[in-house]
Amino acid sequence: MELLEELKWRGLLQDHTPGLEEILAKKKIKGYAGFDPTADSLHIGNLVPVMLLQHLQRYGHYPIVLMGGATGMIGDPSGKSEERKLLSEEEISHNLNCQKKQLERFIDFDGVENKAELVNNADWFSDMNFLHFLRDVGKHITISYMMSKDSVKTRLESGISFAEFSYQLV
Repeated sequence: MELLEELKWRGLLQDHTPGLEEILAKKKIKGYAGFDPTADSLHIGNLVPVMLLQHLQRYGHYPIVLMGGATGMIGDPSGKSEERKLLSEEEISHNLNCQKKQLERFIDFDGVENKAELVNNADWFSDMNFLHFLRDVGKHITISYMMSKDSVKTRLESGISFAEFSYQLV
């Protein structure tokens, strides 16, 4: 059974990019799933992305685990009626390490040729100052686009901080 067939059979795939079957037949690809370290444990909502990465690796492809060290410092406003409690860098680092240990039960980071790669988005932003961020990132996103997001619309009445509003840029 091929990867896409198995994912469909298991109910893990509804649709995919046209031509993906042909690409998978020719070469090994990389696929990623993101996790925010807002708690020291993964939760049920992480199960499907973990399973997808596991199947990707089982079929010889390269899984990438994207940990949200930067986004975790802000807090995703999606589905929240009030602002999340800000976590310290130490709490985020602890949570990231705990979640990695849990992921290691399902995804191989060391022992195979197509070992998984763990990437932390904090590494991309830790040396970027605010002015560079506005110039290099903010310049390319319109306020109307950001205001159209459900996570923003639902919080406008009750209040949304600049940090939460800007989350989508990170």
